[in-house]
This record gives sequence, C-alpha cells and structure tokens, in this order.
Amino acid sequence: MLMTALLGAIELGLLYSLVGLGVYLSFRVLDFPDLTVDGSFPLGGAVAATLIVNGMHPIIATAVAIAAGALSGACTAWLTVQFKILNLLSSILTMIALYSLNLRIMGRPNVPLLGETTLFTPLNSLSVPRQVVIPIILVIIVILLKVGLDALLATQWGLALRATGANSTMARAQGVDPGMMIIVGMALSNALVALAGALFAQIYGFADVTLGVGTIVLGLAAVIIGETFIPGKTIFQGTLSVILGALAYRLAIAIALNANFMGLQAQDLNLVTALLVAIALILPQTPLKKLTLKN
Repeated sequence: MLMTALLGAIELGLLYSLVGLGVYLSFRVLDFPDLTVDGSFPLGGAVAATLIVNGMHPIIATAVAIAAGALSGACTAWLTVQFKILNLLSSILTMIALYSLNLRIMGRPNVPLLGETTLFTPLNSLSVPRQVVIPIILVIIVILLKVGLDALLATQWGLALRATGANSTMARAQGVDPGMMIIVGMALSNALVALAGALFAQIYGFADVTLGVGTIVLGLAAVIIGETFIPGKTIFQGTLSVILGALAYRLAIAIALNANFMGLQAQDLNLVTALLVAIALILPQTPLKKLTLKN
C-alpha cells in the first residue's frame, strides 16, 4: 500500500475516532441507540464551512459547529424524555430534519472552502507535507479529548451519567435526574460528532449535505471492532478501544481497496464495511476468542 494511502487512512481513522467516541457515549454509556450522528456530522461541516465562507474566524466557526451538534443531540434526547418517543425513532426524526436544516444553512448541497482560511491553513507555510502534519495534529486532538472524556466520566457527574445508562430507575432512587442526564449526555455525544464534521470540512476543503450517510455505521464499527481487540470494562479501556477500532477499521478498508489481487474498487466500500463489521461481531463468538477472554 502506498504511503499516501496509509497516511490518508490514519487521518480518516483519527477523524472517525471522534465519531466513535460520541457513539460510545450514547450507545455504551447511555444505552441510547442514536442515529442523529448521520445528521450532526454534516451539520458540523455545514455550519463551520458556511461561517468560514462568510468571513468568521475558523476557531469561532468550529466552536459554533460544536454547539450546533450539541443542540441536535439535546433535541433528540428531549423528544424521548419529554414526549416519551422511542429513542431510536426520535433520533431518526432529528436526523431527517437535519438533512433539510443542513441544506438551509449552506443554501446549496455543497460549500467549497478552497482559498478560505481554515484551522489548517497555517500548515501550508511549513516545510513538512500536510499529509504528515495533519495526522499528528489529529492525534493530539484525539488524545486530549479522550483524556478529558475519561476524566469527566470519572467525576460524580460522570458516575451519575453512567448510572443512568446502566439502570435509570436505580439512578433516580439515588437522587439523579435521568432525563437531564440523557439530554446532557446526548448533547456531548453529538458535539463530538459535529467537531469531527467541522474538522473534516476544513481538512478536505468542502462541506456536503451527503457527508453523514453511513456515519452511524462508521461509529458503531469503531466501537465493535475496538471492543473485539480490547474487551475491557473500564472507561479508559472503552475509549481507547474506540480509537484503535476506528484506526483499524480505516486501515483495513485501505488495505482491502488497495490490494490489487482482491479486485476491489471504490464502489465496493459499503461491501467491505459490512464484511468488517460482521467479522467483528462474529469473532467474539469463536472458540479461540472465548478461551482468550476466559483466561
């Protein structure tokens, strides 16, 4: 595999590890199946790109994009908590609404950022190639967010959040407001996803309304594949497994699509994705894996 393809796979893996962390928070910590990410990922890109094109500083534009993602997650949770709508259905409703909202924000299906000043524009003045520097920056961002998320979930508030996902009835008996925990937790989850979308748009130079297609699958793939390699129970192990799972997922896809002997092409991406996730689900059921976990 070419070095360019390898660095590109690592870059995408690090970006989607942010999505994975958001999905881990909703799917594993809160036990809330959330499809909002298919809308909040392009929402982050749409908000950041539109604001940058209109002259706003990229740091502020990224912050607004994160806030927009948090609001979308809170909206999904509010529909469930306030109106008792099934969590999966409420996330689908928000996801559908966000498609139209993203079109409204951008005013068109695609917003290019060519020639605009982004968070990564200063890298153009460096002697080191962008494809080398950007993964390094993303590693730093991912590590900081992982450490911050681990620390947050270890606090009293974080324990209340985890208790809500484990047993909301018991959490309520201990004085925790499960509804508020779900709303704040879902806001944090989709804020991470929107950050990934904002960074994606600024790295690749465009925001598109279709960016979110299959994002939930990518996030779940990171969680499931990561847990196959690191089947731990602690938060530290859980967030680490998500990051490694996202990297392994993107590297496996890059290897499969660049392996000439396999005959796979770009249009086979969804097929490769389905096979990888299926293998990750089947692997823990194999005798060898069960023996390893038992020991």
